[in-house]
Amino acid sequence: MTTTEDLLAGSSRTTEAVTTIDEAAAEAFAERLFGEYTSGMVTLMIDIGHRTGLFDAAAAGPATSAELADRAGLTERYVREWLGAITTADITTYDPLTRTYTLPPEHAVCLTGGGSTNVAPVSLIVGHLANHIDEVVTAFREGGGVPYEKFRPGFTDVMDSMSRGVFDGQLVDGILPLAGDLPDRLRSGIRAADIGCGTGHALTVLATAFPASTFVGYDIATDAIERARAEAADAGLTNVTFEVCDVAKLPADARFDAVFAFDAIHDQADPEGVLRAVHDALSPGGIFAMLDIKASSHLENNVGNPVAPLLYGVSTLHCMTVSLALGGAGLGTVWGEELARQLLTDAGFEVVSVSDVPDDPVDVLYHCRRP
Repeated sequence: MTTTEDLLAGSSRTTEAVTTIDEAAAEAFAERLFGEYTSGMVTLMIDIGHRTGLFDAAAAGPATSAELADRAGLTERYVREWLGAITTADITTYDPLTRTYTLPPEHAVCLTGGGSTNVAPVSLIVGHLANHIDEVVTAFREGGGVPYEKFRPGFTDVMDSMSRGVFDGQLVDGILPLAGDLPDRLRSGIRAADIGCGTGHALTVLATAFPASTFVGYDIATDAIERARAEAADAGLTNVTFEVCDVAKLPADARFDAVFAFDAIHDQADPEGVLRAVHDALSPGGIFAMLDIKASSHLENNVGNPVAPLLYGVSTLHCMTVSLALGGAGLGTVWGEELARQLLTDAGFEVVSVSDVPDDPVDVLYHCRRP
């Protein structure tokens, strides 16, 4: 079997005429790379655990692989191999005497439940975007991008799973208070919109919490809008509607007192046009609450940010490429606060504040106002 040392020795022989290799540093980097590959595989195991309910089953208490499989209604052999992966990844523990596996409560709180502390759904984005690597590689070589339609309907499911817990746990009590007097306005009764609303769950939450206000959600994805309408109907809500619409071209008669955008601006083909459309649709003094990525527009400021590789990776595989596919700006996920402030100001907004979001290390809330 070829060892790391053999590979490094061969590398040194082929490059020694050009430069001197620090073999210890190279070996350390090779080990790090295998750690990265391992983390990627663990992410897929978390994806499986989330989709199959295995984490919920494990959170119920210590169990053998057979007991866990029975709890989740799954095949024991697959569960046992999955347990091998997540146990060696230090997600579960294993007692060889009783052959039982335990999910520590500190781990369970991050992997189960419907609230904002469950980050297991984030794993779904990795597996989903990996399906499109071939198309993105083609775009690297030929230019252009991968159209948004290529990612649907799977992308709709992934984004719904990733955001639902945050909206349920934080939208009303954690995020809205970051936008000044917006909660009071909503309680009194205003007209509000969500651009790029996806499956509309945010508006379902808002329409339920603020029955005196009326809401409309816009999204270009027909499958997402259909799901949004169905959920609102199931909830018996009469103060929220949804429309298929390119948010760069809002209806001419659209007038709102508040507009929301939840991670929806940075992947637009024409983000400047969208922001101008939002500005023009707001009444004077109206509020634009924009949830978007917490990052700098300058790479050097993002070095050391532990989630920056994830953000740039998602941008490469989705957010940037769907914009470039339409000949758009290709801002990308990590457009950053400096550029966001500039584009918001250019669109006519006053940026009142930029605030961290509870239980969400990836986003910030831009509280903006039309003067």
